[in-house]
Amino acid sequence: MTTIIAVTACPSGVAHTYMAAEAIERAAIARGWLCKVETQGSIGLENELSAEDIAGADMVILTKDIGIKFEERFKGKIVVRVGISDAVKRTDTIMEKIAAHLATRV
Repeated sequence: MTTIIAVTACPSGVAHTYMAAEAIERAAIARGWLCKVETQGSIGLENELSAEDIAGADMVILTKDIGIKFEERFKGKIVVRVGISDAVKRTDTIMEKIAAHLATRV
């Protein structure tokens, strides 16, 4: 089963961080994928990704509007960087591109 992990963060660390996390999770689950999203919002890290989460991930999504803390954890993984508003508004397109990329790896 495909496993996607993500980290969302926005400059203000409030609404878009959590809206993006919800949109990514919803879109991944709709495709039958496992998904876990860490948020780096105004109240700090929530739902922190474990080493096992990272090791088992087929793809990592990182928002790029602000630096992601501890990004070195994803070294060696396939990483997709997206704008926070794209993660909220264009999630289906992002997932289609990820699916297409993963299909070429099979």
